[in-house]
Amino acid sequence: MTPAVFPGLDPATYKPHALHASDRMWPETNCYVDLWIEVLATLGLAPESMLGFTLTQDFEGDQLTFFKVPLEDLEELYGIRVTELAIFDSVEAHVAEQIARGRLCLVEMDSYFMPDTRGVGYRQDHGKTTVAINRLDLTGRTMDYFHNGGFFTVGGEDFDGLFQHDLPEGALPFLPYTEFAKFPTAPSSPEHQRQTAERLLKRHFARRPDSNPLAAFAAVFPVQVEAIAERPFGYFHKYAFNTLRQFGANFELLASHLAWLSESRHGEAIAQALRVSETAKTVQFQLARAVTRKKFDPLQSALDPAAQAWDKLFAELGKTLA
Repeated sequence: MTPAVFPGLDPATYKPHALHASDRMWPETNCYVDLWIEVLATLGLAPESMLGFTLTQDFEGDQLTFFKVPLEDLEELYGIRVTELAIFDSVEAHVAEQIARGRLCLVEMDSYFMPDTRGVGYRQDHGKTTVAINRLDLTGRTMDYFHNGGFFTVGGEDFDGLFQHDLPEGALPFLPYTEFAKFPTAPSSPEHQRQTAERLLKRHFARRPDSNPLAAFAAVFPVQVEAIAERPFGYFHKYAFNTLRQFGANFELLASHLAWLSESRHGEAIAQALRVSETAKTVQFQLARAVTRKKFDPLQSALDPAAQAWDKLFAELGKTLA
């Protein structure tokens, strides 16, 4: 049998974690956070406990922060150590070695060859995305992997494409950025996760942006949209993903984190985080209409509810975390 980090896992019967339920506003967030949600759940740990870092999301001028769980948080919460894996041989050789040692490799790959992105990127667009490889069968040319909100398998020509087996003779392969995770001998207790999450929430609150990032985004949003309306329509999806989806998903996850900690204590903050998320969802539809019709005036105040909710959210947390 081909070695696997989690031997009993089957893509055909896998059930995603509740944070990826279809009734959420943002069933998927971004590839890095999504795969950690599923990996942690597979380990029997609470992925909700890692989400305090969402307080630090900022506006970066052309995008909202692509939010990722800090590696130090993974170690403090769960005892999981993640570091870069140097790639100097074939990617497959390194991954196979780490799987045999019970370690999970996180590899940047091309979504063009990933059937689970069908309708979005598969065989349509070359996009960088991160997967976590559970099982690798070099002879059978198959791979089982965590990606976005699920667990999948890939094989055949797509496997060859992912590992660059079809390059012209003499061409040098691109060596992707790769991390690997070392798991502790024993999992951290629920009590440890909760106590650590409470402490990290205060740490991340102290690291929050100096000013309201959604107000800063709202100030340039109509101008940005007017510019992207002149580009091919496919660019709209990339822009929306890196702006509206990033802060919408970020704050829905924050609401889930606060509810996991204490719904009664953080009720008002949860309501404001969800208002931010809901506004992002609504404005995403308005954005599509504006780009299609080339009418941008309605966008002038579209993000105001989110900016106002951000202020109320952080004011509320300032009181409860004092």
